[in-house]
Amino acid sequence: MSKNNFICWIPDQELSLNLEKGKRIYFLSDVHLGAPVLTNHRERELQLVAWLESIRPDCGMLCLLGDIFDFWFEYKRAIPKGHTRFLAKICEYTDQGIPVHFFTGNHDIWTFDYLSRECGIVLHTHNEIFRINDKSLLVGHGDALNPKDKGYLLLYRTFHNCFLQRCFRWIHPDLGILLAQKWSSHSRLGNGKIEADSFRGEEQEEIIRFCRQALATRHFDYFIFGHRHFPMDFPLSDNSRYINTGDWISWFTYAVFDGETATLKTKE
Repeated sequence: MSKNNFICWIPDQELSLNLEKGKRIYFLSDVHLGAPVLTNHRERELQLVAWLESIRPDCGMLCLLGDIFDFWFEYKRAIPKGHTRFLAKICEYTDQGIPVHFFTGNHDIWTFDYLSRECGIVLHTHNEIFRINDKSLLVGHGDALNPKDKGYLLLYRTFHNCFLQRCFRWIHPDLGILLAQKWSSHSRLGNGKIEADSFRGEEQEEIIRFCRQALATRHFDYFIFGHRHFPMDFPLSDNSRYINTGDWISWFTYAVFDGETATLKTKE
C-alpha cells in the first residue's frame, strides 16, 4: 500500500468482482448508531433495517463505509450492547450469500474479528480498489486524508496503536464505553446536528483534494467515501466522479452502483 505524506493509502492491488446482471452494489456510511447526542436511536435503526430489507432483492453487495456505530470496541468477552435488529439483518444478508463489506471508520475503528466471525462480514481497515465490470472504484471511509492536519493524524495513529488497544481492554467495559461516549459527545456531532452541513468549496474539501491527487497517479471511474456527513456527487473530470454517501442522521442518503454508473440517492 503506497503512502504519500500520509494523505491517504491507495492499495497496490485491486479486488476484482463480477456483478450479476440486474444486481446492484449499495454504499452507506455514518449512521452513528448509539450516538449519545441523539435521541432517536430506535427510530433510525428501524429505518435502516427497513431500508436494508427493501433493497435486498437486487442487492449484489453491501458496503458499509464506516461510522455505522458511534462507538464499537471488542473486548475479549464483551461488545457494546444494542444494535440487535441491525446485526440480525446483516446476518440475514450473509446467510443468504449477499457479501457485506465493512470499512472501519474513525468511530468504529476497534472492529476486529467479532463481526466477521458472528455476522460473516468482510472487514476492511483501509481503502480498497474494486474492479467491477471494467469500472474502477476507490472505496473507503474518507478520514485521514489531509497531511497538514497533524492533530487528527496523531489521534488516528493513537487509536490504531495495537499496544494502546490492548491497554484499553483492561478498562472495565462499563467505564470504557462511558469514556468513549463522553469523547464522542465532543467530537463531530453536537446537539443532533452535523458539524459541516454545507459545501466548503473545492479547495476546502479534503476528499476532493485527495481524489485529484489520486487521479494524477491512475484513473478511477468513481471515488466513494463517507465521513464528511454531507452528500455529494462531484465531477472530477469527464470520466471520473467523487460520491460522498452523506449520513443517516440528517440526510438518509446512500450510493448505488449498477455495474456501469454510480448514483447518489435518498431513502424514500
